[in-house]
Amino acid sequence: MKRILIVALGLVFITPILAQMRQMPLSAETIASTITTAELQRHLLVLASDDMEGRETGTPGQLKAAQYIAELFASWGLPGIGDNETHFQHILLQSAFWQDISLTINGKEYNHLWDYYASPNLNLGSKQALRFKEVVFLGYGIDDPEYSDYLTSVEGKAIIIYDGVPQGADDKALVDAASWPLERRLQVAKQKGVALVLVIDTGFKENVANMRKVLASNRLMPAKADAPELEFAPNIFLSSETVRQLLGRKVKKVVQLRDNIKRTGQPQNTCISVKLAVTLDKQIRSLSGHNVLGYVEGSDPILKSELIVVSAHFDHLGKRGDAIYYGADDNASGTSTVLELAQAFHEASKAGSGAKRSVLFLLVSGEEKGLLGSQYYVENPVFPLENTIANVNVDMVGRVDEKHTDNPDYIYVIGADRLSSELHRINETANSTYTRLELDYTYNEESDPNRYYYRSDHYNFAERNIPAIFYFSGTHADYHLVSDTADKINFDKMVKVGHLVFHTVWELANRSQRIQVDVKK
Repeated sequence: MKRILIVALGLVFITPILAQMRQMPLSAETIASTITTAELQRHLLVLASDDMEGRETGTPGQLKAAQYIAELFASWGLPGIGDNETHFQHILLQSAFWQDISLTINGKEYNHLWDYYASPNLNLGSKQALRFKEVVFLGYGIDDPEYSDYLTSVEGKAIIIYDGVPQGADDKALVDAASWPLERRLQVAKQKGVALVLVIDTGFKENVANMRKVLASNRLMPAKADAPELEFAPNIFLSSETVRQLLGRKVKKVVQLRDNIKRTGQPQNTCISVKLAVTLDKQIRSLSGHNVLGYVEGSDPILKSELIVVSAHFDHLGKRGDAIYYGADDNASGTSTVLELAQAFHEASKAGSGAKRSVLFLLVSGEEKGLLGSQYYVENPVFPLENTIANVNVDMVGRVDEKHTDNPDYIYVIGADRLSSELHRINETANSTYTRLELDYTYNEESDPNRYYYRSDHYNFAERNIPAIFYFSGTHADYHLVSDTADKINFDKMVKVGHLVFHTVWELANRSQRIQVDVKK
């Protein structure tokens, strides 16, 4: 009830402006003028309140924030284009980790992430306790018309294979390497009934270091409808020293067989007696997040099939004990700005002066977990990505960083010229015509060590060759701390940034031709 009252009170603030708008032809400046300090403050105070508990993805606080945004969209009459004709796009997120993992060779136990490693994403979920009295060396584990290691039955057995693909005496690959990634070999092993694949990892030092990082982060990923690991035979990767311990006196024999493959171009195999025990027990952690979709259809019968996506993430870090990470700047500021743009575009449409192209106002969760909400959208788009002409992303626009203490009227612009020179020019023209902010391109440099271009939701669009621009006011002493609170927001600055974003989107939505991708990556 409280959220509905907040929405209703917000309509009182903007009604006089809208009534005036409907009595005159609407210019871009008139529409932009509806983005006000009072409206931005109203949204931000709700989003960064105690009630939202820091909006961490998968928590009740994040759901409350999603409901607040969806209720606004519904109150403005925006159509439900999400799941089941709602304003939501539900996201199932998962992370996989080892509950129990062990490797014992001839009675000696070896250390995971030191002597060997296994990826949870390449193995089954149910606990497996595997025991073997022998291991079959099976070359490279390839089954190709040009070359096949599967000349003997290996059903129910453990096999050991080299990574990579076999080469002939002329150093040319005997099979197409691109056609035989490890995942395909694990699938073939599963089809052949192999009970365990041991991989001789020639890049073990680097690969095990990467696996340590992956498992330590316990990173969430969007869950997929299918589970490719179900198609893989159980598998682990061995260091060269662990391989020597496993093979014992047969190690020279295996090396000789590998050399014979190269010399003759023919597969080789042998059995190695060994007492081998492997335990693989994977666990999965799941949680649900939400993207919230606000759609304003374009007015032009032809151009409305093209779309601009205006995005911001509304999630933050949540609570740690009783401490709330409010995320006023990160990113209630960007979320509030996008909400104001959505209302402005919608009211212009209602007044008969709507933009020619359609605009999707996309508020995503999961950004703090690794840009997961925007990743989910581009993998499950509501509108075809080929019709999406640009992404405009707003992330942290409510504060002033140390560099600009004496001039709060600035904004960092990131990514505008990475794919489209036109997008860069449109933003510069909008600024020189309407807002006259200092446009700072420091963080747009490829050499910038912060690599912000890769760290916000626009990147998932840019990665798919969709021109993207990212507005950002920089970090500050309260970044990712409980002290990122609403009382420190510069709302006057936010209004100016909101007007710049509006005019850039308005031009993208109304120009006769869609912007071109004319910059090579």
